[in-house]
Amino acid sequence: MVIDARVCVGCSACVYACKAENAVPEGYCRDWVVQETNGEFPVLFMENRSERCQHCDNAPCVTYCPTGASHYDGNGTVQINRSRCTGCKACMAACPYDARYVHPEGFIDKCSLCRHRLEKGLKTACVSICPTGSLNLVDFNNMTGEVKELIRGKEVYRQKEHAGTEPRLLWISARNKPGA
Repeated sequence: MVIDARVCVGCSACVYACKAENAVPEGYCRDWVVQETNGEFPVLFMENRSERCQHCDNAPCVTYCPTGASHYDGNGTVQINRSRCTGCKACMAACPYDARYVHPEGFIDKCSLCRHRLEKGLKTACVSICPTGSLNLVDFNNMTGEVKELIRGKEVYRQKEHAGTEPRLLWISARNKPGA
């Protein structure tokens, strides 16, 4: 996923679409919006970011899950097999992105990147609802011209790269907004 923080308005439509699509219980979420201000006065910039599981290539949640409930799926995402999950929270402790929560039914839950929708050729709920087009699904193994154009010449970053998780979400920084 490539998330363009330059155009995200922090409306949380992605959060509500995810909750509805995935029957996320009240008081919990699989994705959330963060608003961050950086710089030094008087030169400041604000960034809204829609955040979720990073679906890392080197996911510590998978490494430290003692039951194998957290696993890599064939489509490059990190998934949870609810029937194998004991709710021990080892994956939660290992995740540097705080992307998991304990579901009231006792298993650990997180963003599945709407696997059930992707398997039907549909976009994720968050991508399909985003009013500004900030959220973009991409196949990093097949970088099309459209994807390359989306990130070309822009300040692109991944969160907490120092953790060595190889996150599969990229953000286009709001530091250089279009037209600024």
